[in-house]
Amino acid sequence: CLEQDGYEADDLIATYARLARQAGEEVVIVSSDKDLMQLVRNGVRMWDPLKQREIGREAVMERFGVGPELVRDALALIGDASDNVPGVPGIGPKTAAQLLQEHGSLEGLLANLAAIRQPKRREALEQNAERARLAYRLVGLDDRAPLPIALDDLARKAPDPQKLLAFFQANGFRSLVARVEQVAEAAADARTRADGAGGRP
Repeated sequence: CLEQDGYEADDLIATYARLARQAGEEVVIVSSDKDLMQLVRNGVRMWDPLKQREIGREAVMERFGVGPELVRDALALIGDASDNVPGVPGIGPKTAAQLLQEHGSLEGLLANLAAIRQPKRREALEQNAERARLAYRLVGLDDRAPLPIALDDLARKAPDPQKLLAFFQANGFRSLVARVEQVAEAAADARTRADGAGGRP
């Protein structure tokens, strides 16, 4: 469990994902959070633990109608009530996707409002341009967050059988206690055999 004052969990995930890719690692983000879909790219995918399915570029396209590189722009237009992020009234996912496909980005859209043929839509965008820019800032992820633990220190290590046993015993995990004891005994037997073999002429 990692946390850093002044940063959201998504910022830490974005930063670890960037550093892991730079180190040549494949990244799998276990989450169904739509904000994190902007991180999906070559070598970075998501796994939805509820639906038990992978979220790659195609799944993001299916969800938003645009690729991961425009998810932030789409969320800025649509908004997100669950995160208290304002959007542009009357702009839903399909309209947002259409506008972004036509104009390339949120700023590209806002710079070409005169090209919007529907008067109500054009007016909504004109009146809420700053609101959309605020939403864009809010849904953005900071992939340069200071990290509480270095990436290399997160490498999976072999468990300490004694610590595991003490934890499992204290919490009443009887079947796990038996399994850890079996593994510890097997490891001890293997060491004894190796020592015996090493002592032979």
